[in-house]
Amino acid sequence: MTQSQPWWKGGIIYQIYPRSFLDSNGDGIGDLPGVTRKLPYVASLGVDAIWLSPFFTSPMKDFGYDVSDYRGVDPIFGTMDDYRALVAEAHRLGLKVIIDQVLSHTADTHPWFEESRASRDNPKADWFVWADPRPDGTPPNNWLSIFGGSAWAWDSRRGQYYLHNFLASQPDLNFHNPAVRQAQLENMRYWLELGADGFRLDTVNFYYHSQGLENNPAVPAGENKTFVAKGVNPYTYQRHVYDLSQPENLAFLEDLRALMEEYPATTLVGEIGDDRPLERMAEYTHGNHRLHMAYSFDLLSDQHGPDWVRDVVRRFQHGLGDGWPCWALSNHDVVRVVSRWGEGVDDPQAYARVLMALLLSLRGSVSMYQGEELGLPEASVPFEALQDPYGIEFWPEFKGRDGCRTPMPWTPDTQGGFTSGTPWLPVDRQHLELSVQAQEDDPDSTLNAVRRLIGWRQQQPALVHGDLALIENTGDALCWVRRTDDQSLLVALNLTGQDLRLPVPARVKREATGHGFSGYIEGEELVLPPYQALFAEL
Repeated sequence: MTQSQPWWKGGIIYQIYPRSFLDSNGDGIGDLPGVTRKLPYVASLGVDAIWLSPFFTSPMKDFGYDVSDYRGVDPIFGTMDDYRALVAEAHRLGLKVIIDQVLSHTADTHPWFEESRASRDNPKADWFVWADPRPDGTPPNNWLSIFGGSAWAWDSRRGQYYLHNFLASQPDLNFHNPAVRQAQLENMRYWLELGADGFRLDTVNFYYHSQGLENNPAVPAGENKTFVAKGVNPYTYQRHVYDLSQPENLAFLEDLRALMEEYPATTLVGEIGDDRPLERMAEYTHGNHRLHMAYSFDLLSDQHGPDWVRDVVRRFQHGLGDGWPCWALSNHDVVRVVSRWGEGVDDPQAYARVLMALLLSLRGSVSMYQGEELGLPEASVPFEALQDPYGIEFWPEFKGRDGCRTPMPWTPDTQGGFTSGTPWLPVDRQHLELSVQAQEDDPDSTLNAVRRLIGWRQQQPALVHGDLALIENTGDALCWVRRTDDQSLLVALNLTGQDLRLPVPARVKREATGHGFSGYIEGEELVLPPYQALFAEL
């Protein structure tokens, strides 16, 4: 990476779900000391940063995404001293630390909400979104919760409804109130002062609602439904015009960026779930005064294959403007990509590797999820072991998020070296043979293949921050050129189980080596064996 580029631009961020990473005290739940213990392993991958999913004080109804104290470490994860030790070790190893910030809503046990719900005239009465019922007692409008049912819950103390885009125990803050905005900015400043290098902003387009409380329109017949649990969740039947992505959000993003500018080399990456995600991403990352980068669900969807990926790249090329994306194929909210995209694949580990080549060769920054470097498939979690309220609500058509949140397998032992106790989610047997220990000593393992690929990619300026030009009409092969002033690289990927041959689509100087893939050029043809890639200098 050149010195003129900020570390995050083209950087690789390794997402850690602390609850499932490593349990240091035998209670079955991963914790911050466990994360700290494994940071040398993370650093060995060659990544630039870690993203820690929430570890704040919480009743854990949504496993930390329901915060009851924005400045506290939940005791199940450790102490503030444990957090300080984690940051110090990460920085010693050259890793930046990005922490999740869940600004749009709190837990219903947060002191702010407890005060707000007590009466209609207390100092925090307007800190959450309250509304009177309609004359017949029903909710004020038709807005729906992502987790099922109405987005409004009745509170008998105030005789009003409050808004919750997620669980009823996750009331939405009222960002139209300047005191709310200021309080959340100060909470972020608190973590910046403690050494955080940036924030991943949960549901960054959910902060504001329309004060008119207009009904959302229905999705017209025949049009694509939206971005969550399609086919089983009534949320997908609405166009979310009034309950999220309001224009007032832009000014708050600018306030966030102004705060970050006080702390050099920090960054903001926003999660965008929206009916028009690319439009929103372009808007939110435009210029140098809003988010540094954002990611959407385009490559976290069930749709896949060469045509889909090409279409996503094409849309981003034409629609993102001067914005900057952060790409992910897996995270803590979706089925792991090897399973989500890999039905019928005859070599899942080779498939996992070429998917990593895809992720690492797109224009943008990268977020990879713990276990992705091992080629982990989605875990099977029986209904009786489910913890996720989302999965419990929509089972069996939608099994929720527990299958991607099971413990990280460190060893082939019964509990995968994750805990000496009973893990909070069961360890999947099929993960044990893919454990870190099982793969470390095998030079041909997926883990070591990913290490080689990351190490090589980090030395290629064109792949880190170069422009991208999509090459069209390449059939089942994905081809593009990444280019900086000093380097041009042809990228060719075969996500299929068939040999692919196509005319060499550019004038090649030499094939690049050191990345670990076996695509090659034979005469005037580019040859891609199944699940292989080729990189060549132009």
